[in-house]
Amino acid sequence: MKKKVLYIEDEPYLARIVKDTLELKGYEVLHRKDGVRIMEHITAFAPDICLLDVMLPHIDGFAVANHIHNVNPKLPVIFLTAKTQTDDLVKGFSSGGTDYLKKPFSMEELIVRMENQLKIMNRDASPSHSLPEEVILKNYKFYPGRFELHTPSAVIKLSNRESQILAMLCSHTNSTVDRRTLLQVVWGDDSFFNSRNLDVYIRKLRGYFSGSDGIEIVTLKGKGYHFVVG
Repeated sequence: MKKKVLYIEDEPYLARIVKDTLELKGYEVLHRKDGVRIMEHITAFAPDICLLDVMLPHIDGFAVANHIHNVNPKLPVIFLTAKTQTDDLVKGFSSGGTDYLKKPFSMEELIVRMENQLKIMNRDASPSHSLPEEVILKNYKFYPGRFELHTPSAVIKLSNRESQILAMLCSHTNSTVDRRTLLQVVWGDDSFFNSRNLDVYIRKLRGYFSGSDGIEIVTLKGKGYHFVVG
């Protein structure tokens, strides 16, 4: 069965190249110029993966990704954009993105990244299955199956990546998680790009626990992370 790709890009020449190439490679592609009717596309087309430009008319790619994430947190979203500053990366992953590809890009690299995201989605890469439905972290509660972290003041909807990483940390509470192992489990490889992504997610998780007393993600340089719940 063909994998379905929802592709949102407002630049017609690039869109035609990407769409035609992916279709030649056996993908079914739904291309749209903006994300205004994103919920309708997600429901009716049921994509396996989404490719989003960031600079879109009417509603930007980050907002589109956020809508997608609210409906299906596990759906892979790859941003295709020239915006590659750290703040943009953080915003992209915060909105539910799972990968980031800088323009201009080669179709070979795009397809490799797509296949990697699909492989990750289709396997049980998360250790969350070994965790209980509710993980108590002092005055926080983590629900791996629901992608939720309940803080004393709010309920945080986690992305699939955030949930995977936190589940890995929770399975090693008060012990060390090897950085390379974490990258291999969550992303499938330990490339420089994925390593940078991991840094972004760790900063976000630290932010979620910033108001806690006794919960800390300690970086062990050259080794990994020690998840302290004291």
